[in-house]
Amino acid sequence: MTNSSDDRPLYERDPVAWQAYLAEGNAKQARKRVGADVLIRNEQGHVLLVNPRYKPDWDLPGGMVEANETPHQAAERELCEELGVEVRAGRLLVVDWVAPHGPWDDSLMFVFDCGMVTGEQARSLRLADGELLEFRFISPDDARATLRPYVWQRLDHAVAAATDGGFRYLINGVAHGPR
Repeated sequence: MTNSSDDRPLYERDPVAWQAYLAEGNAKQARKRVGADVLIRNEQGHVLLVNPRYKPDWDLPGGMVEANETPHQAAERELCEELGVEVRAGRLLVVDWVAPHGPWDDSLMFVFDCGMVTGEQARSLRLADGELLEFRFISPDDARATLRPYVWQRLDHAVAAATDGGFRYLINGVAHGPR
């Protein structure tokens, strides 16, 4: 933003006007709901799924990002709160834009790779905060039958990205753009 009488950017010419401009944009621009999930597999290649108390269906471990929290921090926090395990969210595997549905606005869902766990690490998982009814490692085929179709698609792309070292950008669970 410049004007013809002074070619310096607005933030240098009038810092107060610049802050007002930013505040107006912040008030009017879309705010996205953001979720952060993780892919955790055991030595047999089974994936960890959770059965939340507050949802009708199984899901990937993770949850919603809180205000001013990064997605990877949210994934780590959610795993600690729900399953009593401290993990480091690894490489970003998937970003999935989810269209508005029901009372929800659109959202961005991130899936991070948390790698493989040993049998001992898997046995250390526990229901920690009452949000989950149960959790289990299941085969990808059983995951397909267990998850809602769009969550299954997100998981399937996450497993593929973890396997091939790639990244997937999805729209409602469907790959968008080059792989």
